[in-house]
Amino acid sequence: MKQLIFIFLLTMALPLSGQIESKFDYLDVFQLEYANQPLLSPNGAYIIYERTGFDIMKDGTKKALWIVSTDEKGTHHKLTSREVNEGGAQWSPNGDRIAFVSKTEEGSEIYVYWTATGNVARLTQLEQSPSNLAWSPDGKQIAFTMTVKEKPPVLAKMPEKPKGAKWADTPRITDRLKHEADGSGYIDPGFTHIFLIPAEGGSPRQVTSGAFNHGGNLSWSKKGHKIFFSGNRNPNWEYEFRNSEVYAIDISTGQFETLTDRQGPDDEPKVSPDGTMIAYLGYEDKVQAYQVMQLQVMDVNGTQKRVISKTLDRDITTAEWAADSKGFYVQYNDWGLTKIGYMDLNGKLTEYVDNVGGTSLGRPYSGGSFSVSQTGKITYTISYPNRPADVALLEKPNAKPKVLTALNEDLLQHKKMASVKEVRYKSSVDGRDLQGWLMYPTHFDENKKYPLIVENHGGPILNYGPFFSAELQLFAAQGYFVFFPNPRGSTSYGEEFGNLLFNNYPGEDYNDVMDGVDEVLKIGKINSEELFVTGGSAGGIMTAWIIGKTHRFKAAVVVKPVMNWISKTLTADNYFGYADSRYPGQPWENFENYWKFSPISLVGNVETPTMVMVGMNDLRTPPSEAKQLYHALKLRKIETVLVEIPEASHGIANRPSNLITKVAHILAWFDKYKDK
Repeated sequence: MKQLIFIFLLTMALPLSGQIESKFDYLDVFQLEYANQPLLSPNGAYIIYERTGFDIMKDGTKKALWIVSTDEKGTHHKLTSREVNEGGAQWSPNGDRIAFVSKTEEGSEIYVYWTATGNVARLTQLEQSPSNLAWSPDGKQIAFTMTVKEKPPVLAKMPEKPKGAKWADTPRITDRLKHEADGSGYIDPGFTHIFLIPAEGGSPRQVTSGAFNHGGNLSWSKKGHKIFFSGNRNPNWEYEFRNSEVYAIDISTGQFETLTDRQGPDDEPKVSPDGTMIAYLGYEDKVQAYQVMQLQVMDVNGTQKRVISKTLDRDITTAEWAADSKGFYVQYNDWGLTKIGYMDLNGKLTEYVDNVGGTSLGRPYSGGSFSVSQTGKITYTISYPNRPADVALLEKPNAKPKVLTALNEDLLQHKKMASVKEVRYKSSVDGRDLQGWLMYPTHFDENKKYPLIVENHGGPILNYGPFFSAELQLFAAQGYFVFFPNPRGSTSYGEEFGNLLFNNYPGEDYNDVMDGVDEVLKIGKINSEELFVTGGSAGGIMTAWIIGKTHRFKAAVVVKPVMNWISKTLTADNYFGYADSRYPGQPWENFENYWKFSPISLVGNVETPTMVMVGMNDLRTPPSEAKQLYHALKLRKIETVLVEIPEASHGIANRPSNLITKVAHILAWFDKYKDK
C-alpha cells in the first residue's frame, strides 16, 4: 500500500541523495494513477475517492474506490477487496453506508458498503447500467437513472429463412436524430428513466415514463416526497438538443412539475439544506458559439428565479450548497486555472484554491472535482504540472491544504519531470491579453538551443492550463520545448472572448497562436529554424489551417481534424449541433461560408511535410476528413503519411497503448525533419 502523507508539496519534491533521475518514458504511462471524485463523509472524517490506473495486459483503465481519513489516523485503503471497476459513490445521509456502482463483464450493479463492519451487499440485478445514485433524506431509498430499451422501427416483413441457412445480419434501422455517439458507436433505442430501490435491497421501481429522457443530477426534497432532475419533456425535445428544464416528480403520485421554461440548458438542480430553494446551472440560449454557464436559484416551487453569478464572467462548473443555505462552494475556470471559492447569495465570490485538476492525463486540459462536508471542510483533486491528481483537504478558509495521497511518488520521485512557465502576451490583431504555457525540455541546459513543438488544444471551446500531461511530458523528455496556448475561443476568459470565433472559425485564433510563437522565441533558447506544430480535433483544424497559411514550420502532425465543414457537419455523430451556433444556416443554405472556413480550401498552399492521424472508429471527426487532407497532399506530391489507428474513436489516447502510439509517431515524424 502506498503511504498516506500530509502536506506533501509535490512541486518541491527532491530526489533521494545520490539518486540518478531518469526521464519519463513511454511505459511509464501504464504506471500512472490519478484521484477523482473525492467525496467527504457528512461529518468530514473520511473521504472516499475514485482511484484510476491502467492495466498493461488489458490495455485499459482500472478504477477502484479508496477511503482515506482526514486526520492523523492514517486510514487509507481500498474500500472493498473485489478486483472490479467501482465508482459513482455516495455517502448515506448519516454516513453509516456508502452506495456505489460496481461493473463486471456481466454488467453494472448497485452495491452498499457498511462503514462500521466493512460488509458489502449487492442491491440490484439490473438490465442496464445504473448511474446518478442519490440517497433519500431518511436513508431508506436510493434513486438512480437507467436506460429502458425500446424496439427499433420495422419497415418490412422478411420471409423466413430456411433452417440452418446463413443469411446476412438483420439491417440496423433508425428514425432518431441522435442515433450514434463517438466512443460507444450505435445507440440502442431507449430512454433514460428514474428508478427507486429500497436501501436494504428489493425490486427497483420505475418512477418516470414516456418517450423522454430524464437524468443528470438527482436531488431529493427535504421531506423526501419529491425528486428534482433535469430533462426535456417538450414535444419537440429531439430538435431542442441544447434545451433542458428542471422538473420535480412526486414519487407517490408520479405527478410532474415543470419549474423552468426557457430555451437553453437548465441542469444540475440541487435542493438547499433548509429545503426552501433550488440551485441550478444554465443560461438562456442566444444561439452562438459559446455562453457562460451561470449559477441560478429559485424557490422550491419554481418562483423567484435569479442569477447568482451574474457578475462573474466565467463558467460555474459545479456548485454545492453551504450547510446554512446562505451560499455556495463553486468550481470555475479563470485564466487557465481551475478554482474553488465561496459565493454568497448576492454573488460575492471569495477564492479559496486555484490548483484543482489533474484528471486528464493525455493533454493538459482543465478538470477536477470537489465536495464539501456538513462541517465546511473541502476536499478536491489537486494538480501540478509534474503530477496527476491527488486528494487534498482544505479544513477551513485561508488554511494550508493538506495533500492526503501520493499516488505517483513510487514512480515519479525517481523521474526528472519537465517544468512549465506561464506566458502572457498581446494580440497583434486587437491588443487583447493572451495566455499560454511553455514546457521546458526535461534536461534543459542554458547553454543549448532546442526545437519547439506548438500543441494546439481541442474544442475549441476548451482550455489548456498548467496541468499534468503525459503527452507533453514525453515530448519534453525527448528534448523539445512545448508551447500550448489558449487563443481566442478558449474558455476561462469570459463569454465575449470565447464567442469571438462565432462565424469566424478558424480566424484570428491563428494570429493568436503565431503571436505566442513569436513571444516564446524571445527567450532565446529555441532554435527558430526548428519549429514544429501539432494538435488534435480543433487542434487538428488549427494545425491544418496554420500550414495552409505559413511555411514557417519544418513539419506538422494533423490529428483527427475537420478538413471540410460541409462533409463533416453532415456525417459526424453530432451533425445536428452546428448550424447557427457555429455558422449561420445549414451547409446547403450557406455553402460558400462553410467552405471559406474549411482548412481543405487552403490545401493548395501547403508545403509543410505533414503526418495525418485519425482513429479508424472516429465518429466525431470521421476518417474521411483526415483522408481528404492526406489524399490532397499526395496528389500535390507533398511529403505526407497517413496513420490510421485501429479500434480508436475520437479519444485516441483513451487506451494507454494508443496514447503511446500517438506520441511515438509524432516524435518520429518531427525527429525526421530536425537539424541533425
